[in-house]
Amino acid sequence: MAKGKDVRVTVILECTNCARVGISRYITQKNQHNMPSQLELRKFCPFCYKYTIHGEIKK
Repeated sequence: MAKGKDVRVTVILECTNCARVGISRYITQKNQHNMPSQLELRKFCPFCYKYTIHGEIKK
């Protein structure tokens, strides 16, 4: 059994190109040991109508 801190954490990704803050958001999980830095993924933004970089934000 795993003891101590949970390895996988829930993160929120937000579009970096949208002028409106808090519009296009995705929820995913990441492994803290393998990826200690900020997560950035290319996801579809329905308000920009294209694939853009979505970066991790604080909760």
